[in-house]
Amino acid sequence: MDKRKAVAGLPAILAAALLMAACSDALGPERNTPGAPLFAVAASSGLVLDQWNGTLGQSGVPEPCPGPCLIKGFNPTNPQLGDAVIATFFWVGQTNIIDSVTDHITNVDHTPVGNKYSLVRYVTGGGVSMATYVATNVQNFPGGSTDPNQILAVRANLRQAVTDGGVVISAYRGLPVTVGPSSSAQGSGTSLTPAAPGAISVRAGGVAYGVTMSGTLVGVDQPGAPFVPLTGMSDGFMNTDAEYAPLASAGTVNPQWSWGFSSDRPGTWLATAVALNPAATHLVFTVQPSNTLPLTTIRPAVQVAATDDLGNTVTTFTGSATIAIGRNGGLLLPGTLSGTKTVTFVNGVATFADLSIDQVGSGYTLRATASGLTGAESASFSIGAL
Repeated sequence: MDKRKAVAGLPAILAAALLMAACSDALGPERNTPGAPLFAVAASSGLVLDQWNGTLGQSGVPEPCPGPCLIKGFNPTNPQLGDAVIATFFWVGQTNIIDSVTDHITNVDHTPVGNKYSLVRYVTGGGVSMATYVATNVQNFPGGSTDPNQILAVRANLRQAVTDGGVVISAYRGLPVTVGPSSSAQGSGTSLTPAAPGAISVRAGGVAYGVTMSGTLVGVDQPGAPFVPLTGMSDGFMNTDAEYAPLASAGTVNPQWSWGFSSDRPGTWLATAVALNPAATHLVFTVQPSNTLPLTTIRPAVQVAATDDLGNTVTTFTGSATIAIGRNGGLLLPGTLSGTKTVTFVNGVATFADLSIDQVGSGYTLRATASGLTGAESASFSIGAL
């Protein structure tokens, strides 16, 4: 079955009808999505899609915002607390007019929620623009709520109104995450034209998100596996498509669309991809301390890794780890740990190369700590009992 969205050559009356539908109820259910996302493809463990929504046809007029904005709520069901949220905003224009991205509750006061949304990629061309923002570990709202007055909404606060704009929002749950590699690109064509943002690496259990848009109303073929359709939207001015790919194993992905441009309908495409990768959450001793003599360097060198909730070493983790005696096994006097006790992670691993303890004893343990991570205690070992 041809996956191309058949929007080429829309009659003016149909385009106008789509635009009118898209303009209604910015916070309510999306009105112009041609198909629902597929949920069947998901990693056996790791991040999965929680909730999503999207709309086009917004003009950025102040209501319900204090100034020009593009906004959408997670109707009908909120994501869960702790999710990561990706928001891509689309608009007609070639200047980045977004001052900030914020989130709010859909009550009468539009209560601010306060999560931090950071710009990942902005790309423009052919008279349209697209900006993708990410917030991780979202908090301070009623997770899972279906109360229409308690829905989480994400908005771009604009410096000026737009002719046409919109947003797609999606939330991913299952693991603490960090924003991974991202890429973006733009190009143009006068025939069937491939469009891809560039390859990104995704860690095991992570998710790749890809999105494309054009200001030319032609069809677009969606990427194949491992990407799963999230939503495709079009109105009288723009055509967009968003995809996601949950990866059970680490890999490199580059979503590729094909835009149906032609000699009588030339166009420019934009594309962005970003990875949500499992974050480091705790320490693990990967090389345990071994029995040795007093004042003798412990060999092999003790090593501690920063790992995610799936048990994988997070090779991009930076910072330092500190080690100390956990349980002191000194027989006559408490043992003292000597050597370099704070070291920097290299590829996610901290190596303590010159540790020693001065007092004979058994049942010693070492305790490792690092900022932001759950610490770890080693297996027991002896000093003076080889």
